Amino acid sequence: MEDTYSALRRWEDMDIDILVKIFQNLNIFELTSGVGHVCRTWRMAACDPLLWKTLDISLLKSNFIKIPLEPYVYVDGRSDKIFTRVLKIALNLSCGNISTLIFHYNMYVSDDQLAYTAERCPRLKRLVMPAWNRIKKTGICRAIRMWEDLESLTMPSISNPPYLMEEIARSCSKFAELKVMGPCDILFASTLAAFLPNLKVLSLRCSMLFKDALIIILEGIKGLEVLNISHCLIIEVLPPPAPRRVLRELDKSVLERASRLKKFLTCMSDSCIMCQRTRNDEGLIRWYKYEEDLWKVDEVSSLAI
Repeated sequence: MEDTYSALRRWEDMDIDILVKIFQNLNIFELTSGVGHVCRTWRMAACDPLLWKTLDISLLKSNFIKIPLEPYVYVDGRSDKIFTRVLKIALNLSCGNISTLIFHYNMYVSDDQLAYTAERCPRLKRLVMPAWNRIKKTGICRAIRMWEDLESLTMPSISNPPYLMEEIARSCSKFAELKVMGPCDILFASTLAAFLPNLKVLSLRCSMLFKDALIIILEGIKGLEVLNISHCLIIEVLPPPAPRRVLRELDKSVLERASRLKKFLTCMSDSCIMCQRTRNDEGLIRWYKYEEDLWKVDEVSSLAI
């Protein structure tokens, strides 16, 4: 009987490489639910860099209500605590190895949560964070300064973009890809041209885009190679008293300027479901109305999730 028991392997005797393979199939909830506390071997496996190149925390959403005053959302305290707990455990297990970080479009990260994240993700190269309501100007700028290796950002449209683009230009020398989930007006386009003229990839899909802003992007971002305006609601502002006009096709002034790009991705078809949805939502698409992971789609593969 004693020989039989001595032949049995203990949990801590499992091969670490096998454990890592198993843990790669776990989601963020399962990885942070205590596997690192089973024994020393499991802890080592749970901290393996292979598990933490990408932290996809998009399974978590804020439980919130909209309010009329800034930050225009109120996040339930219990929801915030759950997110903070999962985030802290994941970041501690990652040991600073995260290069891609993905938040849900309805995850309203706070300044404190962002600061904690920035300090523990010094090697971050890609950030997907579509909701900034609870993040102040100083908070995002402080995070950007810590992310010197940042190459790609997915963000919402913001009303005062110069401070952010200037910080990116100053702090992130490798920055090359930007996705904006929201309207792009002349100010936003002018800011990109002024501070990020070497930007290589830009996606504005499924948003309201002013024709004058599109011209500024095509002329002002000299290094641009790929531009995605698929399913955009493109608005032309005519001299008063004429009303704004929704374009059904791109004219020669746009196509000639876009001819220098390696890829110019467009779709303005009346039969396209995504184009219909953008028009129905008046250029600010309500992702919650549609398929769960539709917001993760992008015609530019490096920006898709």
